[in-house]
Amino acid sequence: MSIAFNEFTNGEITVTFAPRKCIYAENCAKGLSNVFRMTVIPWINLEGSNSKEIIKQIRKCPSGALDFCRLDQN
Repeated sequence: MSIAFNEFTNGEITVTFAPRKCIYAENCAKGLSNVFRMTVIPWINLEGSNSKEIIKQIRKCPSGALDFCRLDQN
């Protein structure tokens, strides 16, 4: 089974989300509700917080459905 990814960027980081892998979306919504919004599509809004806080929350993802990469600012 392939896992479809959603990708979001804010110019500093790119966040990928694998919805079929996610089993704890509620954790993200509770941890950083301005970014991870359960009732709005798209549910990830990277303008809702700074990159440092978003990365901190992504690292707490227990299923591995969220990942990020920093964009090179050269």
